[in-house]
Amino acid sequence: MGASGRVLHRPAKERTPARLASAGMENWMARRKTQTPKGPSQRQLRAGELVRHALVGILTREELRDPDLEGQLISVTEVRPSPDLRVAKVYVAPLGRGDSAKLASGLNRCAGFLRGRLGREIEMKFTPELHFHPDNSFDTASHVDDLLNRPQVRRDLDADEDHDGEAED
Repeated sequence: MGASGRVLHRPAKERTPARLASAGMENWMARRKTQTPKGPSQRQLRAGELVRHALVGILTREELRDPDLEGQLISVTEVRPSPDLRVAKVYVAPLGRGDSAKLASGLNRCAGFLRGRLGREIEMKFTPELHFHPDNSFDTASHVDDLLNRPQVRRDLDADEDHDGEAED
């Protein structure tokens, strides 16, 4: 208390669940937590597509001098940039026959050259650092198709279709 008998400092009221509920703020803690985004932002998707399109053009025009890349037709399936757009994971697969791991390692050896060419083609504040990875999604899809075409699975799928047809009658 001060000289006049007044309280100079009033202690802050504690934020207990009961006090928050009485103030209509029961979800105060839940609202304050920041949610991490589930997927890439619109900005990342746009930048990834811009980089992918430019890389496809560079790879079709330029002759890369790497033994693992000679005579290879390259498909750039996806580009995933980091949130700050300074690093990009580039997923590649060979068109036709070829080893996607060897293709990715060859492109990683040429990444500096490709980044330089990319910087001339795109208008971004920073040209992303490129990290090439093999894209195995086509192999996975082919494996799933093979599994679904096995006789045991085909028999079960046909039995399910017959059962669904009887239920509709």
